[in-house]
Amino acid sequence: MIPRDVAIAVMIALAALALLAMLLAWRRRLRRDAGLAAPLGVPEHAEVLDRHQVLYVSTTKHDQPLERLTMSPLAYRARGEVAVTDRGLALCLDGAPTVFLATERLAGVDRATVTIDRVVEPGGLVRVAWNAADDTVVDSYLRVTDGDPKNFISALQRLVPASDAGDDITTDTGEQS
Repeated sequence: MIPRDVAIAVMIALAALALLAMLLAWRRRLRRDAGLAAPLGVPEHAEVLDRHQVLYVSTTKHDQPLERLTMSPLAYRARGEVAVTDRGLALCLDGAPTVFLATERLAGVDRATVTIDRVVEPGGLVRVAWNAADDTVVDSYLRVTDGDPKNFISALQRLVPASDAGDDITTDTGEQS
């Protein structure tokens, strides 16, 4: 029989190893995504068309809702506010600089149910697809907390280049939006 003190020491060592592995994996992910950054600042004279309180959930690789990206300042979940303007989408997260996705960067908007660390009712998340770099499309997931997200989605879809960008997008629930 193993003495109690040895068993406790082994459990502490295993817990420390697990925490170290998580830390190293997160640091590797930070290095991997260091080349990606969200655009900051809002252009002058942008007219606000719609505004909502949101929970920012995550940003992932496009169409890969379980592959988190750690792009600054969108690496961590946060509360905040989104404003749809005549020039794009402003994402003001608590404790972070304002991210502004200009109309040219927007690639699509639809509803989603699943992303990393979050599963909600069908269509409970808003997925905003946008160009982080010339050849890199990413998806940012938001949960509207101050009502039905239909107005937010409609306002944002009007900004997406090529007016049919919001049509025939299949959500991860398999429904047509």
